[in-house]
Amino acid sequence: MKKLFIALLTLLPMAAFASGNAAHLDEANYDLRDKASLQNGAKIFMNYCSTCHSTQYQRYSRVADDLGIGRDVMTENLVFTGVKVGSLMKTAMPAESGAKWFGATPPDLTLEARLRGADWVYTYLRSFYIDETRPFGVNNVVFPSVGMPHVLEELQGTARLLEIKHNEEELDLPEGARIVKETEVVDANGVATGEILTSYLSPDGNGELSAEEFDEAMLDLVNFLVYSAEPNQLERQEMGFWVIGFLLILLVFTWFLNREYWRDVH
Repeated sequence: MKKLFIALLTLLPMAAFASGNAAHLDEANYDLRDKASLQNGAKIFMNYCSTCHSTQYQRYSRVADDLGIGRDVMTENLVFTGVKVGSLMKTAMPAESGAKWFGATPPDLTLEARLRGADWVYTYLRSFYIDETRPFGVNNVVFPSVGMPHVLEELQGTARLLEIKHNEEELDLPEGARIVKETEVVDANGVATGEILTSYLSPDGNGELSAEEFDEAMLDLVNFLVYSAEPNQLERQEMGFWVIGFLLILLVFTWFLNREYWRDVH
């Protein structure tokens, strides 16, 4: 009990820091039953993410079967490392090279959606902005000082992180702008001034996709990553309904059996 209490005290400052500085997370309304979305997410992942990141707890063949992609189509269009379709989905980039180029080895993403949460991943993918002080010229609202280039820039284009103080509920922001954080402004004495400091991303509009199209594409990518984290999630949920149904039926028989046992006692 003492150790648990100490652990909770240790985590309290971290929780306070997260709640005070974390960016707003947008809801990722993914659908694991949408095969078209999953297929597009797999295509985006293999074309833009798999150069550096692996999903080494998945096999190409399992993904092909689950997503309704022919294995021949998978091999021809989505296997870029020359391995067989039954192989694990590992990146071809050596870990040493990744650590040298990015400062740390790019993580495996098989369980990323389960670790971070779908909302975090969805918001992160859409939160890169220009920052000339960073090695790759970009930063991220959700993951400050991230050591990753904006590999999806050709699709999304670039964006700038801007701030505005206001005391009105309605804001006149540029078209396509997205609010990422709002903070109450206080004076030197810590007294609220009644103003709000709003941070928002303003797109430059130089990507191949519109803001809505890019958001939809990232939702597809998140859908695929959620699937990768637990490929049998739908089967588990379906089995859960059957188990609950069985327990409810068993409850009825148990109730009658209990009444029969206690009949003679009363």
